[in-house]
Amino acid sequence: MWHSDWMAQSDRERAVEGWIWIENVQPFLALLARYAGCDFDGADWQAVELGLEATDDEHPDCWYSYPLVGSDHRLKVHLAQAVGGNEVSVRVAGTSNPELLLRADTLIAAFATRLVA
Repeated sequence: MWHSDWMAQSDRERAVEGWIWIENVQPFLALLARYAGCDFDGADWQAVELGLEATDDEHPDCWYSYPLVGSDHRLKVHLAQAVGGNEVSVRVAGTSNPELLLRADTLIAAFATRLVA
């Protein structure tokens, strides 16, 4: 089961979190970037892919953070792999925009599902 929380960071910032399958990290970030008003290209993906290698979702100091800075919003995406698993824990923060938070939460729920072709 996926888990998502609305967590207050301050009066102006909230976050959503959960987990997604590792094969869904790139499309998740590409869609989230589009919602934030920025591009997510091959160079961005390379940085994230390399950053994820040394992560461990059981240790808060072993997470990787990647900014998505767009014309509309600025987000910080925190990612960490489940050691020995195919899941990646995700936390999206940096905005108080309720619509963007709902979209991020929906993406997390969708990308925690494996679709059968």
